[in-house]
Amino acid sequence: MAENVMTSPPLVTLDPSLHLTAVLNERASSNPSAAFAEVKDEQGEWTGVTIGEFRDRVRAIAKGLIATGVSVGDRVGVMGDTRIEWSELDYAILAAGGVTVPIYPSSSASQCAWIVEDAGISFVGVESDENQAMLAALEGAPEVLPLTAAGLDELAARGASVSDEDLAARTADVTLVDLATIIYTSGTTGRPKGAMLTHRNLVEHAANVEADPNFGTFVHGETRVLLFLPLAHVFARFAMILALQTGSVIGYTPNHKSLAADLQAFKPTWMPLVPRVLETVYNRADTSMKGIRKTLFRWSAKVAREMSASMETGGPSSGLNFRYKLADRLVLSKIRALLGGNLQYVLAGGAKLTPSFGHFFRGLGITVMQGYGLTETSAAVVGTPVTGSIMGTVGRPIAGCEAKVDDDGEILVRGIGTFPGYWNAPDATAQVMRDGWFATGDLGEIKDGSISITGRKKELLVLSSGKNIQPAMLEDFIRSHPAIQDSVVIGDGRHFVSAVVTLDPVLLPDWLAAHDLPEMDLETASMNEKVREAVGRAVASANEQVSKAEAIKEFRILPREFSETREEITASLKVRRTVVMEHFSDVIESIYAKKPGKNKPPRSAA
Repeated sequence: MAENVMTSPPLVTLDPSLHLTAVLNERASSNPSAAFAEVKDEQGEWTGVTIGEFRDRVRAIAKGLIATGVSVGDRVGVMGDTRIEWSELDYAILAAGGVTVPIYPSSSASQCAWIVEDAGISFVGVESDENQAMLAALEGAPEVLPLTAAGLDELAARGASVSDEDLAARTADVTLVDLATIIYTSGTTGRPKGAMLTHRNLVEHAANVEADPNFGTFVHGETRVLLFLPLAHVFARFAMILALQTGSVIGYTPNHKSLAADLQAFKPTWMPLVPRVLETVYNRADTSMKGIRKTLFRWSAKVAREMSASMETGGPSSGLNFRYKLADRLVLSKIRALLGGNLQYVLAGGAKLTPSFGHFFRGLGITVMQGYGLTETSAAVVGTPVTGSIMGTVGRPIAGCEAKVDDDGEILVRGIGTFPGYWNAPDATAQVMRDGWFATGDLGEIKDGSISITGRKKELLVLSSGKNIQPAMLEDFIRSHPAIQDSVVIGDGRHFVSAVVTLDPVLLPDWLAAHDLPEMDLETASMNEKVREAVGRAVASANEQVSKAEAIKEFRILPREFSETREEITASLKVRRTVVMEHFSDVIESIYAKKPGKNKPPRSAA
């Protein structure tokens, strides 16, 4: 019988009273002068914040919340970019006995209205003036608290009369099993559901990540983490909690446009990110070069990939070692310097990492740890280990977690991070829980001690011939092209497979310049013959990964990118397939018209 269950016993069991606020107080009391974070001032200079300063700030804001009217168990929203004020308000809500409800700053009015109503939110910390106005216009609008340094100063001043004893009483009875946060999933179908996460889900899960010798190395010793992903996402939020518990110094990057400069200034040792970031770093380097420099870069990248692949097959040959030393001196060391020079680990999650990019960065000398998890599992429940990982897989369960593949190929997980259920939605909870196991909706397989994700259960396409098509592999492969942002494979109920593709507005200009093409907007580029040919080659390369029956026969380039405001993608950049197909139904129908279109991929990628 094929292996289908993997178990990793817990290594740490915490005292039930060691909830999130207690962890902060314990760490701050033991060494208040220890570094907690570094933040940029108005001049762009990085300034240190100690754990003692952070704890005192949290306590003052928590007293302000109490004076404002927040009661034990009240749900309080946080809506802002990745900055220290987000963390301050988050921990202050918990210290006041409340429950934190993150809201993406990019959320629409209808999404905010639903979250406010469903969670019963009375107060929301909001950063931007635009979002403050949007929330104020909602029916039954919550009180808006400005999520800025000045706004939190004002809030803290309100609590001047609240005693230390009154504050301590708010968390005196809190234990690990109590509710800490409700995170609304940015699902690709239907209204978002509020995943309830307990203090145990976050605190004890983080403690086991740190203790697990297969995974916790990146937080051992003097470490630094650069946070730029939205803290409303469970992945970034868990990384922030893990850093606080382990002593990693946090660098906050509110604007992703400054990421390149912040990498070089802050010099992180580890970073959580989505695979698209790695793809963008590589593609930007590739498209920005011409002539001999491009040739040299691509040769060095090929050597880096070969070096990474050799780690899975017994190590490099002497010839590869020689080529690698040359490639490192000429190219690879310069790319490491652009990433800050000290980056040792990247934690990739939120989407599938294309193996070629993973091999490049591992060959660069950075340990690439691909994690797999959902909001309902408090971020990663499975991950690739520090050593012995196989690129293209998501590894094995983290300490305290289990995973198995059900009879129909669906991945089920359970463990310390698994949530107790959805807020106000017992029926939805019952649909995803099976005898204590959470049904992820993802399809996968277990082979040679590692788990691989093969697709989404709900996204299986069935051609009119009855042939089953899993679109994920094709879409991932197409998206890896530097000029392409997204792709959606189509074919359910149709007689052949097709795809619609969007161009990347950030990388397209560099790609056009590298190919001696003039500047053009997305709509113009979508009709350009050279661009069509390049996309056709990307589709042909994807087709080489599947059988002829699964191959894409025709494609169309859409005139614009997918939009979150149109609800075509989620806040975490997942494509809502049904919405895209509805909004571009005329384009899709043109593909299946009797007369074939001009957009056919070539027979090969050559």
